[in-house]
Amino acid sequence: MLKRIHHVAIICSDYAASKNFYVNILGLKIVQEVYRVERKSYKLDLSVGGLYQIELFSFVNPPERASGPEARGLRHLAFEVDDVAAVAAELNAKGVLTEDVRVDEHTGNKFTFFTDPDGLPLEIYQS
Repeated sequence: MLKRIHHVAIICSDYAASKNFYVNILGLKIVQEVYRVERKSYKLDLSVGGLYQIELFSFVNPPERASGPEARGLRHLAFEVDDVAAVAAELNAKGVLTEDVRVDEHTGNKFTFFTDPDGLPLEIYQS
């Protein structure tokens, strides 16, 4: 029935800061950017490794949402990487704080967490 995840939608509070973070810091590629006048809203489509897409939205005064990794609902968004330590070091050099690198006790793979400008928990997970 379901083939794969098509996209992940993220609503941000500061469009310019979030666009900079996802494009210039994380290196995602812009597929399309539109401004929807009737909604006073940007929609930015981003490619992740050419496979999946993130839709970044801006809305006027979006409500707060609990976003801690242990909060009910969507737990976090994880990106697959070749080397967690190297990517974490690159993020740290760009001013993004990451948690200590941990090892998944079931798979033996390394991972760590960081947040986007709105505090959305993000993970890098070593393939």
